[in-house]
Amino acid sequence: MRGIDTQVRKNRRRIFKEVALLAYESQNLKDDIEALPYKIVDYDESPFQSVYRERAIVRERIRLAMGLSLRPENAPSHLTQGLEESNIDEKYYEPPLMQVIPSACNACPENQYTITDKCMGCVAHPCREVCPREAISMKDGKSHIDQDKCVKCGKCKSVCPYDAISHQVRPCIDHCGVGAIVSDSKGRAYIDDDKCVKCGQCMVSCPFGAIADKSQIFQLIRAMQSGRKIIAQVAPAFAGQFGPNVSAGMLKSALKELGFYDVYETAIGADMGAMTEAEHYVEEVTTGKTPFLLTSCCPSWALLAKKFFPETIDKISNALTPMVATARVIKKDHPDASVVFIGPCASKKLEASRRTIRSDVDFVITFEELTGMFEAKGILLDEIKALDELEDATGAGRGYGVAGGVANAIEECINEYYPGTEVHIEHAESLTECKKMLMLAKAGKKNGCLIEGMACPGGCVAGAGTNIAVPQATSEVNKFKNAASRRVPLKEGQ
Repeated sequence: MRGIDTQVRKNRRRIFKEVALLAYESQNLKDDIEALPYKIVDYDESPFQSVYRERAIVRERIRLAMGLSLRPENAPSHLTQGLEESNIDEKYYEPPLMQVIPSACNACPENQYTITDKCMGCVAHPCREVCPREAISMKDGKSHIDQDKCVKCGKCKSVCPYDAISHQVRPCIDHCGVGAIVSDSKGRAYIDDDKCVKCGQCMVSCPFGAIADKSQIFQLIRAMQSGRKIIAQVAPAFAGQFGPNVSAGMLKSALKELGFYDVYETAIGADMGAMTEAEHYVEEVTTGKTPFLLTSCCPSWALLAKKFFPETIDKISNALTPMVATARVIKKDHPDASVVFIGPCASKKLEASRRTIRSDVDFVITFEELTGMFEAKGILLDEIKALDELEDATGAGRGYGVAGGVANAIEECINEYYPGTEVHIEHAESLTECKKMLMLAKAGKKNGCLIEGMACPGGCVAGAGTNIAVPQATSEVNKFKNAASRRVPLKEGQ
């Protein structure tokens, strides 16, 4: 579904736009929040089967977009409960970051093989013959699977000559590489926070839009209204996210029109990270002091290693992530400023909520949430005139937005600064592949390697807060990378 403007995506954008409008325009916040579900889900024009259910879902989406948690199902709780704590100009994300809205969950089958109407009732019955548990019988001339006997081996599906057997997998489970999606007593999904690494792939894979993360757009707007100096840093994956004709300079001008004091490229910090990790590889891995080096920029990848492969923690690079490194550059230039990271990633919200980073990054919003802010203010990016350009970073840092780009940037820096050094590169994308890579590294199969891990298949351009299809985003980031005036950053002393 990535890149398709589905009703689920339209619903999410509408919520962000309306919550931003509340921050910008509301004179009676409590009453306006109560009225919002009726504004969004109109009784006479709604395309939904149950207007009342959809309004109930919208109420919970509003709470998450306001930075609040879902209300309990088994106890009375007002829609605006906790509003006072969120109607402020700064609020850190409180766990759980990502939640399943119970009323929106369809309780999809977790793992089930079913016979479809394409079954021809053939004489051979290969499905029945290969079943190891005799779970398939003939009823009314068609095959039938006894779900109590079925062991989900899939042999029946593989031999059916008519492709009449369907394998149903709950989409959120299918896209979670760490087994964090489980079921409650009613068969609805919920997230095991002890396993979850906050990548958000479950959220973007749910066809019912039942999974959502918390937002800070309301608090960010409050901060802007307070008169504070707010500076944005935009992740390299922004290229193409706001329209094919929206240049980096146009986006920068649009952000300033929205109220940001200035705009930096997060790729500045990526350049710094590439230089640091190049040095670490040469000094630590090639000398045999450490067997391999894990990149540090993807929070979900780092959290995966810490939760499931704790013996690899000391192999994660201690280089600052691009977000934090850039934030420190901004606060050095502007000590009185608050910093907003704008990117594709849900897990950056988790990273920014850590106590050690709170003084560096004040807000995190996604490209999707920023789109809601632009829409609320009526800013049409296609019509913006670029008054200045984003020209801060090199191609190395800008390449961090796509899978393989981090390792390539580090390799380019090694080749530039330490010519003749032999570099062994590995990279994994998706949590499933990242787990495999870490298992191999743990077993000593990746010694001497620089290993890049990206939780999202495709890299940052596939993050949960993006607006466009992954292949298109990859192409746009590569164009932006190639337009940089320098290929790699200058090393100190050069």
